[in-house]
Amino acid sequence: MRKIGLIADTHNYYDSQIADYFSECEEIWHAGDFGTIDIAEKLLEIAPVKGVYGNIDGDDIRKVYPLHERFEMEGLDIWMTHIGGHPGRYALPIRKEMEENPPDLFICGHSHILKIVRDPLIPAMIHMNPGAAGRHGFHEWRTIVRFSVANAKIHDVEVIHLGHRSEESS
Repeated sequence: MRKIGLIADTHNYYDSQIADYFSECEEIWHAGDFGTIDIAEKLLEIAPVKGVYGNIDGDDIRKVYPLHERFEMEGLDIWMTHIGGHPGRYALPIRKEMEENPPDLFICGHSHILKIVRDPLIPAMIHMNPGAAGRHGFHEWRTIVRFSVANAKIHDVEVIHLGHRSEESS
């Protein structure tokens, strides 16, 4: 069983609570809009980081993290990208592959909207967006997600509220 911390849309804001919440995670996955490489470096102090760049990320992030990350873990096919859309409305650049070769777990960021659902048209697939952990955007609450992966399944999904968007971490 592998314990994962999932985060997105930090927009160059690092909440000190993240280290505590992700301290037992074996990997951290960042679904784009890091802000700067400094955020990735802080996350790397906790655990190895898999990530994708987002629309606000500059060359410092784009040199290290790809646009899409598709990989297998514990028998689960995972696809992570920043701008992915949501069930019924996937982004045009990925829609064809999503229909022809859907993953078991599809992760994206960008919308700042926390969403964890099964796709009704692709019932074997789970769509996961951890919301936004940063302070920039229209979201009200800053969120991250923890879960485990084992035997081609997702287990123990936890949504973690870091606080209101306007609050500094303690």
